[in-house]
Amino acid sequence: MNEQLTQYATVESPAGSPALAHDGASVSSGKSIMPEPVSNASIGSRNVGVIVRGRFVRIAHADLDKYEAVKDPEVTFAELRRVSPRIDIFTFMQTMADKDRHLNFHTEPDNLAILPISTFENWWNHQIRSFPRNRARQAEKRGVVIKEVPFDDELVHGIWEVYNETKVRQGKPNSHYGKNVATVGREAATYLDRSVFIAAFFEGKIIGFVKLILDDARQQASLMNIAAMVCHRDKAPTNALIAWSVRACVDRGIPYLMYQNFEYGAKGEDSLTHFKEINGFERIELVRYYVPLTAKGRLALALGMHKKLANRLPRFVVSGIRAVRNAWYNRNLKSEAEAS
Repeated sequence: MNEQLTQYATVESPAGSPALAHDGASVSSGKSIMPEPVSNASIGSRNVGVIVRGRFVRIAHADLDKYEAVKDPEVTFAELRRVSPRIDIFTFMQTMADKDRHLNFHTEPDNLAILPISTFENWWNHQIRSFPRNRARQAEKRGVVIKEVPFDDELVHGIWEVYNETKVRQGKPNSHYGKNVATVGREAATYLDRSVFIAAFFEGKIIGFVKLILDDARQQASLMNIAAMVCHRDKAPTNALIAWSVRACVDRGIPYLMYQNFEYGAKGEDSLTHFKEINGFERIELVRYYVPLTAKGRLALALGMHKKLANRLPRFVVSGIRAVRNAWYNRNLKSEAEAS
């Protein structure tokens, strides 16, 4: 490993086993924290972390859930049954690489935002609307330079500056705000062997970035992280980063670009959903599997206890709660930032 990157090296569990993240662990960056040794999880062709949520009923999913197909489910389940503390339910989602495979486990509908890719010209001329196309052009006209970059100190410092620009993003507290450079570097350093980093520069300074994760089958690239500085919104760096992500997939012969879920549970459509849609992403219906690993897990699954509370409420109730929450965050956190 390059000497300047050793400070960002991820912690390895003993014997190459994956890490287990406990309740409350952040999964937005695709990392596992608080590592503990567990048995090998056969997800893709490598060991990956497992994220666990819940206290009474412990529900786990792979660190690369949505990004990588579970290749040998029965082996994975057998190994996860030996984990201590126990895992009651393991959940995993279909990906584009295994969308035609149907397994005999409990399923519930889920979805991904998928952009089918053939050529850049087809995407540019036929798959996106005029607004994002004009915004991407605007970025170039206003001096934004987009390019693939190595994972190095310059990139880490740029990501750190993007994260620490504002306390609120998309109406919610920015979970990365206040982290130091070393922490940001460790979190960004996951899965480097399958990662592609793209940065947006303005006057030589990083103002936005993308981290793409490639699956083992090279069928799907996924936007694990995409963020840009709010103060440079007029330069449309995010639109330009999406365009360059499409180029990266074309160059590597990858037919699908994934941008997380198209919709999330009862949340419904929002501004991010609209952004995905106008950039050519489609809602692809897939399934999410739930596999009970203990007697408690079987009972919890039968009673519907595996579902988050927000997904049990009517959509209009969730929308109202979210609107009030976002208004509170924007008012209070922005006021706090302005006063500091």
